[in-house]
Amino acid sequence: MRHPELLVPASCLEVLKTAVIFGADAVYIGGEAYGLRAKAKNFSMAQMAEGIVFAHEHDVKVYVTANIFAHNRDLEGIEAYFQELKELRPDALIIADPGVFMIAKRVCPEIERHISTQANNTNYETCRFWWEQGAKRVVSARELSLAELRELRVKIPSEMEIETFVHGAMCISYSGRCLLSNYFTGRDANQGACTHPCRWKYAIVEETRPGEYLPIEENERGTYIFNSKDLCMIEHIPDLLEAGIDSFKIEGRMKTALYVATVARTYRRAIDDCLKDRALYEKNLPWYRSQISNCTYRQFTTGFFYGKPAQESQIYDSNTYIKEYTYLGIIGERIEEQPAGTDRKSIQDDSDKTETLPCVHSGADCDRDARNTSRFVPAHGNGAGQEKLESTEAGSTSSWYRIEQRNKFSVGETIEVMKPDGRNLQATVLGIRDEEGYPMESAPHPKQKLWVELSCNAEKFDLLRRAEG
Repeated sequence: MRHPELLVPASCLEVLKTAVIFGADAVYIGGEAYGLRAKAKNFSMAQMAEGIVFAHEHDVKVYVTANIFAHNRDLEGIEAYFQELKELRPDALIIADPGVFMIAKRVCPEIERHISTQANNTNYETCRFWWEQGAKRVVSARELSLAELRELRVKIPSEMEIETFVHGAMCISYSGRCLLSNYFTGRDANQGACTHPCRWKYAIVEETRPGEYLPIEENERGTYIFNSKDLCMIEHIPDLLEAGIDSFKIEGRMKTALYVATVARTYRRAIDDCLKDRALYEKNLPWYRSQISNCTYRQFTTGFFYGKPAQESQIYDSNTYIKEYTYLGIIGERIEEQPAGTDRKSIQDDSDKTETLPCVHSGADCDRDARNTSRFVPAHGNGAGQEKLESTEAGSTSSWYRIEQRNKFSVGETIEVMKPDGRNLQATVLGIRDEEGYPMESAPHPKQKLWVELSCNAEKFDLLRRAEG
């Protein structure tokens, strides 16, 4: 039995690092051009370089998407782009277009070439063709069943790898080659600019009765006729292993760090448990089910793996995600609070200048007077360059963590610390301070850099989240 790779998407550097820490064997990313997720944050060349170094330091591979269907105007730019990637040394390029494939083969032959699912890889002769051209791997079409994948494995070279989507959004069009977005909005899905019209709400209008909207199903609200459920194979890992798939791929190159951490951690444990002991995997199925729903999703289906999907694979009454948790931030630097007495404090820098501190801001109507003082101060003489919090609360000692906020939370809230090893720790937010050290009652501003005091221990790259409902 092959030992499959867990391949996880990353929209940006933060998410790449999260994927690596939470269990990915490989990460796939996109640059600022020539991939099929133009609306994702994507990576600059500098960010890509940093991400590749970080991943390789953790023995994780990085694949770069270049899977647009190119026009003549794209080709010179693609060649220059591959020249740059040659210096960064990613582990593979994911390509759909034969012309783009030949440019990659000429410019950077040392980088593996993987054939994107956009190329409609539905049979073993197609796979053999790409193998003869120099491809190392094919990403199978989502329309293949497990029976077809097993046959594919038997009839292609054993050295050729099969990568298959096992989790995430399903495109309503054949292998993602959709024209709806281009028709409705002028934004071409095959050039990376899909507006997802498959998620829009539709009804029928008879041409002689304008304004009379007739529901397609017996539902007064109309219907989302193209709206597929999300693929999820967490309960079928043994079948995927027995099919001989080399890489289990997670969809979601526009998803948050919370989504990526949740899915990567759950599949990592499920794969490892199943390879170790089938009984252990079956015993832990309730845990996998509970964890995989802790990020946004649209109900689950097994797609085409067990035959052609029926009506129950669609969602007709809504296009919204189910959301059980809200992403708050990622743990960065940790500092310890320095115990202090109740006397007024000051900050002293390396030049012995003393700054008198304003008071703690205890409420919206409070002027920052001299009633109390509390602020971060440099910890000199320890050679570590770290900071410690000096407070007027006598005898108190606790840990503070630097984060970049993603959604609002407040002092006193109960949140969760999500750890890569599978633990989810409840924590109370004991304090919030801005970058300058001033206390805040809540963190309402997206991407604000903060210090947060928690009631439990956390480590770098742990995620903070809040249960909803």
